Amino acid sequence: MDDRFEERYDSLFKTNNSKRNTMLITTSLLILAYLIMGKDVKPLLEQVKNIDWRAKINAMMDKLRPWAVKAGRVATRPLLQFYYVMDDDSTSMLDRVLIYGAIIYTILPTDVIPRAVYKFLGVLDDGVAILYVYNKVKDKITPEINIKVEETLNAWFGPEYAWIE
Repeated sequence: MDDRFEERYDSLFKTNNSKRNTMLITTSLLILAYLIMGKDVKPLLEQVKNIDWRAKINAMMDKLRPWAVKAGRVATRPLLQFYYVMDDDSTSMLDRVLIYGAIIYTILPTDVIPRAVYKFLGVLDDGVAILYVYNKVKDKITPEINIKVEETLNAWFGPEYAWIE
């Protein structure tokens, strides 16, 4: 992995062990890509079975908010739904890895298909990742999670609808 690429990851997701963190990000993205292509991910899941997901979940919100401010309320909603599904104790490791990969891929400044070069296609790859994961976890998005999402969106962007008297 080239140093500039690793620095971008590390600047977004700095931990005490940035090499391990970079490996988690890379493995999560590989698992997401492999599942989209219909490939077996069991060997890759072995690499992430000992991850402290609680720490990753707690750190994720700090990374998500700056991206959300730039992206807006509508683009942020599905990522917050993913975040709160990931935070649920009943969420499987595979679903956590997929959610982590989708959120990371969306908020990272680098893409497999760069937006600056390929315009619409550069946005499309993010959309494919989001849609794939959404279809996998949509049944886990409960009314309680949607309430948390709306509360977070209101805290970040203000109420969506305000009563005018």
